[in-house]
Amino acid sequence: MKTVSQISETRIRNSMRARFNPIKSLTPDSLSRMLDEFAHGYLRSAALAWDFIERRDDMVQSVSSKRKRSVARLNWEILTSDQSPEAILQKQALEYFYDNLQTANAFDCNEQGGFGLLIKQMMDAIGKKYAVHEIIFKTNEHFSTLPYQKLTASFRFVPMWFFENTTGNLRFLENDYTTASIPLDRDSWLITVGDGLMEATSIAYIFKHLPLRDWLVYCERNGMPGVKGVTDAIPGSAQWEAARDAVEDFGAEFSALMSQGTNIEAIDLSTKGNLPYPGLIDRMDRAITALWRGADLATLSRASGVGASLQADETMILLEDDANMISETLNEQVDRRVLRYLFGDAQQKAYIRLITPALNNGKDEITIYRILHEMGVPLAIEDIREKFGLPTPSPDEAILGGREHGTLSRGPARE
Repeated sequence: MKTVSQISETRIRNSMRARFNPIKSLTPDSLSRMLDEFAHGYLRSAALAWDFIERRDDMVQSVSSKRKRSVARLNWEILTSDQSPEAILQKQALEYFYDNLQTANAFDCNEQGGFGLLIKQMMDAIGKKYAVHEIIFKTNEHFSTLPYQKLTASFRFVPMWFFENTTGNLRFLENDYTTASIPLDRDSWLITVGDGLMEATSIAYIFKHLPLRDWLVYCERNGMPGVKGVTDAIPGSAQWEAARDAVEDFGAEFSALMSQGTNIEAIDLSTKGNLPYPGLIDRMDRAITALWRGADLATLSRASGVGASLQADETMILLEDDANMISETLNEQVDRRVLRYLFGDAQQKAYIRLITPALNNGKDEITIYRILHEMGVPLAIEDIREKFGLPTPSPDEAILGGREHGTLSRGPARE
């Protein structure tokens, strides 16, 4: 297991110096080129553009932050496949590991935290397709005789532009302007794969900011009326200069001073009806919201009057799906490695799971479980707890209705 970071301070410093703003002069053509490069495995340009868009666009920042934080705020628990001493020991080991892990951002070491920050960083894959963490394991063999208190780790979140994907497997780039890359040791890296919503979001972004830019130009040109002054003074005289100064002091974008009999005909370029810009900008904002948060509340509520209910259902579905994605990623890439290090080739009997609230149809499902129980159908208690997001009570907790008896089973043990 790796105990030394592969990412040096020099690598970080050089990347910071080479970083540029790719959206400063972003056009549909340049964005299309970035997205094509990303599809071919060259991730740098698109990853940088998506990072800037996510931080600088008000709507993207709002919806992406809510999507990430909603999962990062969930509680977690360690489940077991049975109640054997081996399963309990593995559970204690994973609880110690996750309770004591540390998380940091390799590109900004001021960002530090624990398990909640790890989940939030893993959720970056929802937008950018991949979220990568370097895992630096920490052993505690000299300070603890208990097997479940011997291992934890530090997770370092690494930006997407540090990698390429031309072979179908992420590889680490030694610098920002090289094609030479290093294969990743899968036992030392955590790779989260998500939906990659920033591809569609960046398209909506460009078609939002083009009309927004035009709207600002329109406001500059037509937002303030001009000032016209007429005087009998002779051009160039003191009276003429005084009149000109008076006209200019109004602070208008356009001003004119004319002698009697002079006429200027204005060409009115302003729109007499509704401007097209607000509607297009609003359409793109609603598209971004729908991508990240499910059904667009405003659209659905206007159309059918049930927007809030539908959006709540879709938001809960997304939350449950995100939580499952995070749980499965940790199960496969962290739980297995930790237990293999501590217990060798022993069968895995414990795993982490994020606890999500039940959906709106929870009451109907409870009724179904009750009917099945009355019919004598065997039901696993741990399955029911997992279904409704109920943590397993500790031995010293008071139990509603009394302590359950008997061996709990969750079906076949996980390989």
